[in-house]
Amino acid sequence: MASTSSVTSSRTVYDDDQDYPLYTLASAKTTRNTHKSILVIGSGAAGLVTAQTLIKDGFTSVNVFSQDSNPGGVWEHSKVYSGVFINNLYGDYRFSSLEMPRHPSRDPKNNRLSAEDMQFYFEKFTDTYLRDRITYNTQVLNIRRPKPPFHSDPPNWVVSYRTKGKDEVKEMGFHRIVLCTGGCHKPRIPKAFSPAAVQASGFRGPVIHSSEFRRKLDTIFNVVKPAGYYTNTSPETDPYLPKSNHEGDSESESDDPGVIVVIGGGKSAQDIAAYLANEGHRRNVCMVYEKTDAFMASSSQLSDRVRKSRLLGVLSPHSELRTPIERFLHKTWLGEKIVRGLFQMASNHSFKSFQIPLESPLRLAQEPFWSLRVNDEVCRRGNSFHVLAMKGQIHIEAPVRAVGFGKDGRSLVLSDGKIIRADAVVLATGYESSWADLFDAQTMNHVGLGKYPPQYNPLDAYNEEWQGYTSLEDPPAAAAANKQWISCIYRGIVPARNIMKRDLAINGAVFSTNNGYVFETTSHWISSYFLEDPFLEVPASVKEAIQNTERTSAWLRRRYPDMLHWTNESHSSDIQFWSWPQYTDDLLRDMNLTYGKARTGGNSLTWLLKPIEIDAIKHLGKERAALRMQSSSV
Repeated sequence: MASTSSVTSSRTVYDDDQDYPLYTLASAKTTRNTHKSILVIGSGAAGLVTAQTLIKDGFTSVNVFSQDSNPGGVWEHSKVYSGVFINNLYGDYRFSSLEMPRHPSRDPKNNRLSAEDMQFYFEKFTDTYLRDRITYNTQVLNIRRPKPPFHSDPPNWVVSYRTKGKDEVKEMGFHRIVLCTGGCHKPRIPKAFSPAAVQASGFRGPVIHSSEFRRKLDTIFNVVKPAGYYTNTSPETDPYLPKSNHEGDSESESDDPGVIVVIGGGKSAQDIAAYLANEGHRRNVCMVYEKTDAFMASSSQLSDRVRKSRLLGVLSPHSELRTPIERFLHKTWLGEKIVRGLFQMASNHSFKSFQIPLESPLRLAQEPFWSLRVNDEVCRRGNSFHVLAMKGQIHIEAPVRAVGFGKDGRSLVLSDGKIIRADAVVLATGYESSWADLFDAQTMNHVGLGKYPPQYNPLDAYNEEWQGYTSLEDPPAAAAANKQWISCIYRGIVPARNIMKRDLAINGAVFSTNNGYVFETTSHWISSYFLEDPFLEVPASVKEAIQNTERTSAWLRRRYPDMLHWTNESHSSDIQFWSWPQYTDDLLRDMNLTYGKARTGGNSLTWLLKPIEIDAIKHLGKERAALRMQSSSV
């Protein structure tokens, strides 16, 4: 570490707009940078595997700052509650260096991967590879360039931070930073439900964002009792109507169990509603949404040849169609019918597997082909969200939005004018970028971490390139052009404006359906980038990097026209939802390593359905070391 000092203020504001030069970058190739200090911010999955890879590659000063008390990120100990299952089967979401140990309380018959499994895995991973490397309960307040004059060995970055529960703000210098803060860090709270709006409305119950749900369960349960808790409650009374709507209602408020309203239709909203309505809690739960997440499910678990192979990636159009089967599927009339038909068939089969009728509000779901909001339910579970909603144990108001609080302090007003009972509110309304609080506006702009319009090409510059994609015909309506801009991040890893400085990278911001494989592959790309490995192919200039990101942005506007306004920058530096195999192939190609079927197996007849296992990238570090030795001997 280059420097350490204590200060009394949390942020330095510059009065000019100069991007100061970095004096230490010229020596990078001679030292291979292994002595340079690196700060990894975040102890979620991406942060943990990034730190491990950097340490294995010989970096001698790798530190991890985490604002949490334990590792795991979204699966950190204080955020996990029972009954939450993620979009993976047991053993799927892991890294190549560690098998997934069985959680002591896990039911061997349950094939779904739970949040508790993930928490247990990341704690084991940390204890095995990163013991004493993580500084917990540490909030990063600001990251900035140092201001001249420098001493003889200046850091590239100055980081202001504070230990939880203490007022003192400290500073530390680092040569390299990896942002692994993810996109589920800073709650997005609609203005109508902000703390100021709650206070002004006189609403009497708790209003809690889903990120705090686990920590504030007792607060919710103190306000809303189990359904049927009071024996004198009339069974004919609709619990979801405001109290004033109950004619002749003479019961006191203390004799009413109350209602929890969950605002949102995403996976977090579904998990929370199911948890509250399930056996053992049995609260009155109402869920309000315009659209809910799409889901995939069948009567039995699908084969790994479907779930873990390249099949779904090939069925989803990619900006580069490198194989004959992809060109057939996405550039011919018959191929388009096959692709769109298979996605529609999968969606219909999923609804059928849960016996959801056509008129059900559960059918108000995203289209799987065009959406990023798709969950893998695997197969029907008796206590899942859809089953509980079908049984009437979760009341649904849809398609509507909650627009504000009622005048009685115990209700919500919906966009259709209806008023519903609410004694507690959970906002499953998503997250904002985690980067905006780490950098001041000047540094954000210099580095290039915001959302930008095209600099070198107009918005329609690439229209002709993908015009022949028949599978992308008849798209949903797109948002306004200025809401379609995305982060200017090369490969979703390095801010294009900063790419020549080799002192900042990102892991965990690429939106995909196979995080374990993507995060681990990315960690090797980042390490080679910091080492300036001569075999790593990167743009030769900032302009070339920006032009590459503009092309990526144009593709994403074409591929997901109504989705980009929904994502935030730190969760959408690139979007490789179904196409993660093609994306990781690109990263491997950048590192001059084997990719495609040469790495994951299969021949010209079987490669499409060959399951892609995490062990396929187990020896990336050794492969890169061999290339490094070859380069040094030339």
